[in-house]
Amino acid sequence: MKKSMILAGALLVLASCAPKQARWTEEKANQWYDAQGWLVGCDYIPSDAINQIEMWSSDTYNHDLIDKELSWAENLGFNTLRVYLSSVVYENDAQGLKTRMDDFLGICESHSIRPLFVFFDDCWNAESWYGVQPEPKPGIHNSGWVRDPSDALRADTVALYPKLEKYMKDVLKTFSKDSRILMWDLYNEPGNSRYKSSSLPLLKKAFEWAQSVRPSQPLTSGVWSNPLKELNEFQLANSDITSYHCYSGPEAQQHAIDTLRAYGRPLVCTEYMARTKNCTFQNTLPILKANNVAAINWGFVAGKTNTIFAWDEPLPDLAEPPVWFHDIYRQDGTPFSEEEVALISTLAGK
Repeated sequence: MKKSMILAGALLVLASCAPKQARWTEEKANQWYDAQGWLVGCDYIPSDAINQIEMWSSDTYNHDLIDKELSWAENLGFNTLRVYLSSVVYENDAQGLKTRMDDFLGICESHSIRPLFVFFDDCWNAESWYGVQPEPKPGIHNSGWVRDPSDALRADTVALYPKLEKYMKDVLKTFSKDSRILMWDLYNEPGNSRYKSSSLPLLKKAFEWAQSVRPSQPLTSGVWSNPLKELNEFQLANSDITSYHCYSGPEAQQHAIDTLRAYGRPLVCTEYMARTKNCTFQNTLPILKANNVAAINWGFVAGKTNTIFAWDEPLPDLAEPPVWFHDIYRQDGTPFSEEEVALISTLAGK
């Protein structure tokens, strides 16, 4: 997902910004993290889904394919996945979404994987709909990924917020004590798509709703863009676990880690790895492990999201670029790079 790199000068936030009765203490957060072992995985969507809606809809949810792909993740040494949910699917089939989430968690458990789920998202296509999703545009990165909620719904918060509140609270309550879930990521890249600080009200509501449920799993929302100071401060002041995105090279990655360490909480890098941006497994994953930072790269099996193509370099005439942007495996299970797979497996202890 398209980023501007973060964290050149993030400011420490006054502790008074955080709701002390709901947020985990630093001690609790660090004790929880220490008990997990090193977390390594990817942002995952099955290769036959173009977006969150197609992954979770009843007609297109693919148990068998997910099971096959997660067997590859297990063999690689991955123990976590970051997975986007869909308020669109929930609004049209609430019980169905929760049933399929339970099924997905069962598959994860069978492969010794504990995922974290993402609720809201400010990235990519402005509008979405329930039903048949578009086909991929050849060579275009994430041509069918959708923002959640849709842009057209955001102006009428009186109508929108109760729906989103019901969605988030119902899902959190249903799975609030489920040990198969690692954590909850409440909002992906708030402020992206030029929303900037206009995303702050929904970000605040997301934490308010989630903290009112106070699930047993930790809550987070990752900082990703240094200029979004107001959003960054709120995220860092309210997340139980500090999470962030970094698609830049090793020096920027280490700087992000060193900057965020000042907040005294465990670190989870919930997005990294863009080969043509000098953010590779070879130059980044060892840094994350050495610093005991959870490592979650974008992409796993090349598929309908077209994330083997770069954000800003459409290649409509190529079936496969010479250097993939994201992703690790082809749909037949062969890796883009044997060297990468060997490195990941070694660092993951496989």
